[in-house]
Amino acid sequence: MSLYLIILLISLAGPLALSFEKNLKLYRRWKFLLPAILITMFFFVIWDIIFTHMGFWFFNPIYNSGIYIQKLPLEEYLFFLVIPYACAFSFYAVQFHFPKFKLNVQRTKISTFLITIVSFILSLVYKDFAYTFTAFLVLPVVLLLGYYFTREVVQYYLAIYPILLIPFFIINGILTGTGIEQAVFDYNPQAILGIRVLSIPIEDMFYNFSLLLSPLVLTHVFEMRVKKMKNR
Repeated sequence: MSLYLIILLISLAGPLALSFEKNLKLYRRWKFLLPAILITMFFFVIWDIIFTHMGFWFFNPIYNSGIYIQKLPLEEYLFFLVIPYACAFSFYAVQFHFPKFKLNVQRTKISTFLITIVSFILSLVYKDFAYTFTAFLVLPVVLLLGYYFTREVVQYYLAIYPILLIPFFIINGILTGTGIEQAVFDYNPQAILGIRVLSIPIEDMFYNFSLLLSPLVLTHVFEMRVKKMKNR
């Protein structure tokens, strides 16, 4: 079994098992959450395939199964299922146990505006770095859509995201080379700024922000649509 797959299985084990916890009962959300993850996966996999073919990042064959589809190892596809699900579990768990742990309406509005403006400006400033430019450009699009359609989700997400960064630093740290001889996947130096936290390119934090927020927004949209249909 590859190291990449082992990391993914460990990441999934706890959240999946606790999805059946009698109070949280996350499994009841699966009919909304799983389609939301798959839709998010579709767009991020396309991004992944394009960047891989363009040589902006690459995967170390030592740490994966050797099964490739469009130059992406099988584990990479699983990444877009496992990590969003594990983080969605953490998000809903914090939201359930600490319902007041969110930004108020005014702070959410100000934070969304500032993040959007700063991220867009950075995308222009660093337009010569492909990954940097794309990560900073995608984030405000996802955030603004989330704010427009599901403001309450954004209120919670902006407060909870720093907590989600804890497992992010552990998992992404290992995948990018922290504690192991070589990285599971790495980046073309010409596509990134070169600023790293441990072994993690700083761009990954903004990429991760969009990847994790997208299924949460879609899940809420699906839930609200079903509720409206029932109330007719």
